[in-house]
Amino acid sequence: MKPTTMTPRALRLGMNLWPPFLFAGIRVLDIGADWRSARVTLRLHWYNRNAVGTQFGGSLFAMTDPFWMILVMRGLGRDYIVWDKAAEIEFVAPGRESVYAEFHVDDALLEEIRSATAGGAKYLRWCETSVCTADGEVVARVRKQIYVRRKAGT
Repeated sequence: MKPTTMTPRALRLGMNLWPPFLFAGIRVLDIGADWRSARVTLRLHWYNRNAVGTQFGGSLFAMTDPFWMILVMRGLGRDYIVWDKAAEIEFVAPGRESVYAEFHVDDALLEEIRSATAGGAKYLRWCETSVCTADGEVVARVRKQIYVRRKAGT
């Protein structure tokens, strides 16, 4: 799967068949037609429970893994290099049911990145996502740091 050449629908379908997501119980519910948003769920199954019967922390983290990078990469276009640089997760409450994560990239974020990289310098930016139950209870907070730089000669 190469996110730079796929439609949002094709990427969603491909990610839902991607073994790390498929076998963890992670489903991509939506990727916005404008590449500005995504919504993901992790259903609680017997195979993704930890020793105390709640959501496995690795699955909670995995459900958030590629989305900031992909959405920012698509929002900025082909003149930029975008990579995941660092990540951290804070477990807030036990996940005893299905959980959801949403990602939103707005014009202000893209303009911030364009301004910071205009001279060719790299830019590191932290992006945050909460993993919540359907009722809005926060189960985990995930921070992802993305690395962005303009490609040489652009």
